[in-house]
Amino acid sequence: MDEYGNTGEGRAARRDEAVRSAVEQGLLGPDSPIVGLLDVTGIRESAAELRAAFAEVTAPGTPVLHAFAVKATPLVPVLRLLREEGIGAEVASPGELALARAAGLSPAQTVLDSPAKTPAELREALALGIAVNADNPQELDRIDGLVRSAVSRSPLGIRVNPQVGGGSIGATSTATATSKFGVALRDEGAREWVVRAYLDRPWLSRLHAHTGSQGIPLPLMAQGVAETYALAEEINRRIGRPQIDTIDIGGGLPVNFASDVTAPTYGEYARALREAVPGLFDGRYGLVTEFGRSLLAKHGTIVARVEYAKSAGGRAVAVTHAGVQVATRTVYVPGSWPLRITAYDGKGRPKSGPEVVQDVAGPACFAGDLLAEGRALPLLDQGDYAAALDTGAYYFAHHYAYNSLARPGIYGFAPDRAGGVRFATVRDPQTLASIVAESGGGHAGALTTLHGPGAVDTQRRVK
Repeated sequence: MDEYGNTGEGRAARRDEAVRSAVEQGLLGPDSPIVGLLDVTGIRESAAELRAAFAEVTAPGTPVLHAFAVKATPLVPVLRLLREEGIGAEVASPGELALARAAGLSPAQTVLDSPAKTPAELREALALGIAVNADNPQELDRIDGLVRSAVSRSPLGIRVNPQVGGGSIGATSTATATSKFGVALRDEGAREWVVRAYLDRPWLSRLHAHTGSQGIPLPLMAQGVAETYALAEEINRRIGRPQIDTIDIGGGLPVNFASDVTAPTYGEYARALREAVPGLFDGRYGLVTEFGRSLLAKHGTIVARVEYAKSAGGRAVAVTHAGVQVATRTVYVPGSWPLRITAYDGKGRPKSGPEVVQDVAGPACFAGDLLAEGRALPLLDQGDYAAALDTGAYYFAHHYAYNSLARPGIYGFAPDRAGGVRFATVRDPQTLASIVAESGGGHAGALTTLHGPGAVDTQRRVK
């Protein structure tokens, strides 16, 4: 049991009941061989744990905005649920902003971060009053022009890169020496440029940094926050007043993919920050966080039917409907993004029996499309189900259209009053008509109308 009373066993029990009920209610079966499931109870619990963890370490009355990183699970019903639980949105594109607005999130609950904001994106955000963190000097120049031309209520700041180093996964380490994000503080002249930017712009009131994500240890994350806090203190000291009133510490809390246990917890991280940066929590600064994976990952499950069970080279192979199209990172970089797999029988019940080393394969037409390779599991037979766990973030909501495989339906679940499971549709399964439309079906003859110099116009000759 963790510090807030939730248990991995409870989460696993809810998941098992949901898989069985999905089969019984027809969400899973021969004609619907893959679904994504979201544990609504678990999502609510994680949101409550996040709020409680930071409330424990901050001075009473401190303004705190927990903004969910929409890229982790860009689904409007998820954003609406989180809004109901007191969580805002961190967006990084016009599409993500549109999703947040569709979910009913207000400008005051929204933060815009992106390394490539267009003038139109900035203009929209400033017109709405959404908080914006400028990524670089050129972007700040654009904001200068917009601020001069129209009054904005947007809280504005600069994103910095404390350059404290990377973790075990390079692609998710955002505070390395050469990271593409923010102003690199240790580069020659950069720190003084940042200080001068605030001295010259009284309307800059925030400072933002994001040290990393999966693979970043807590001490390194805390160090990045400490460097950012020290810069805010320096800027306010140089200005002679508390111009910076809010520090955005980003998100990136790692997720334990090895078991159902939540580790590290939000409480552990908040206490580590309080120990490393006590002044951050004394009430002088408002706080913004941008957690994504840690809020959703453990509350999602991809369940796929075993279409065929075969063997190759003496190894059992379960061919399922979940592969690279829903687990792109795992298939291409399995060492960094391994997933736990659970076996269920044809009725959706946890499967028991001797463990057999086997591959769990996906449907895509290349040899490496494997959810798990050489994994010891109860032997999966035709008609059974394989569940990929901890997939609530960066998996079923980030579809990869290999082989034009359809996006699966996604369903939230929670206990009903009769002791069963109730499902709600989060996203409908993609139709074949939608696949054709996305693949240019409405422009089928477009290329045949183009002819190079000297080419014969066969369209006119054919009768």
